[in-house]
Amino acid sequence: MFRSRYWLATFTQSSTSTAALLALVGVNTLFNIIANSAFKVSAFSPNWRGFLIWQVAGNIAGLITVLTLTALLRFIPLHTAFTVTTGLAVLGVQIAAASVLFHEPVSRMQWMGALLVVLGITLVSQR
Repeated sequence: MFRSRYWLATFTQSSTSTAALLALVGVNTLFNIIANSAFKVSAFSPNWRGFLIWQVAGNIAGLITVLTLTALLRFIPLHTAFTVTTGLAVLGVQIAAASVLFHEPVSRMQWMGALLVVLGITLVSQR
């Protein structure tokens, strides 16, 4: 059986744990996007104060991603939690932050890379 199916079967036994797991994955992805976006804004800050404020914001968001990953490990194995959260972070930063927030162009080759990330998540999550 695929590891992802096992993972789904494990946390769908209880609707409470399903909601908690999905919330943790969503919060992790959101704060990964926020952290990376804050670092991007920090890089273009015109003074040290703006730089420092955005660095602190990015690091606080990064801390929240670590805490949500730690909480996820109560529900699912490390290899699955890390793969899913890292892959979703890559996709979230590429799609939400780079293209939507910062209007950076995303080439066809980068979209192909995003598809390969999805494929990689699927393959690594197998049993």
